[in-house]
Amino acid sequence: MSPVKKTVSAKKAPTAGLMVSAKFASAEAQAPLVADLRQLIDTARHTAAVAVNTSLTLLYWRIGQRIHTEVLGQARAAYGQEILPTVSAELVSHYGRGFSARSLWRMVQFAQAFPDAEIVSTLSRQLSWSHFLDLIYLKDPLARDFYAQLCALEGWSVRTLRERIGSLLFERTAVSKQPEQFIRNALDGLQTGGGLAPPFVLKDPYLLDFLGLQDRHLEKDLEDAILRELETFLLELGAGFSFVARQRRIQLDNDDFYIDLLFYNRKLRRLVAIELKLGEFKAEYKGQMELYLRWLAKHDQEPGDGSPLGIILCTGKKREQIELLELDKSGIHVAEYLTVLPPREAFEQKIHSAMLAARARLDNKANEE
Repeated sequence: MSPVKKTVSAKKAPTAGLMVSAKFASAEAQAPLVADLRQLIDTARHTAAVAVNTSLTLLYWRIGQRIHTEVLGQARAAYGQEILPTVSAELVSHYGRGFSARSLWRMVQFAQAFPDAEIVSTLSRQLSWSHFLDLIYLKDPLARDFYAQLCALEGWSVRTLRERIGSLLFERTAVSKQPEQFIRNALDGLQTGGGLAPPFVLKDPYLLDFLGLQDRHLEKDLEDAILRELETFLLELGAGFSFVARQRRIQLDNDDFYIDLLFYNRKLRRLVAIELKLGEFKAEYKGQMELYLRWLAKHDQEPGDGSPLGIILCTGKKREQIELLELDKSGIHVAEYLTVLPPREAFEQKIHSAMLAARARLDNKANEE
């Protein structure tokens, strides 16, 4: 190779390097632009998807409402059942299988379960048609509204909604044990943006079968197992809980006390102390928890937070003692925990009976006053 060619080659090398560097510099300069454009596209797609979902859901509601009022209502119900397949056949021929007789009947059930068009319009911005399909089969209107409101508030997926229904979340919440008018007012408060109240968060019983404990275990075994499965335990506690401390030390008059587990709930904006007890509830547990809550209110409560709450988890409850002590006025909730679940039907019956019994006791108490 001649000296001239060598010189030319030597001059080209730096030029190529500068071109590569320029490309990298150009790519880096364009990165913010690309990120902004991607955000615009993703936002537009999400907005379009929400709009389509809302339009379809409202369409299905209007179809169901029209069929219900015009065809299936009152004395024409039998006639309506006969012509529904005919109406479906006409719609399917024009618009496809999405309007089969079965689908039309679901739309009718949808309109019956949610008769208020304004509520449907609001919920359809957060819930998909698949959400509503799971909700319409709930027989209890209060339970249906509970799941619908919390699903919209907390952004549950369809799978999460099914899991919550399957675990009898509504029946286990403290709000379900209240008189029906109280529940309705609380649900109306959620709908108008009032936010979650403690009765929506507190449960009874808590399902701790995922801990894998045997019937015989110590309080420390339960505490250790909860911390090993902390993520699942937080899901069972409910929305907004975050772990703060284990065996939180409290010093009073040179005496040491220890809170088993301490959490903070972002939605309630409150500290939540949990005490783990073997056996049935005892009256002295109230004084112990009150001491903890007052200490937390004085030393750990931040400005803007609500008063701390206490949860006493026991393997059994003595309802008369609990009612007489009026623990709810002290911000204390007593609940059972189950490490081994009974058969499904027996469990459902137990929870349903407990819910009805609690409502009856509160109704009787209100009548006596």
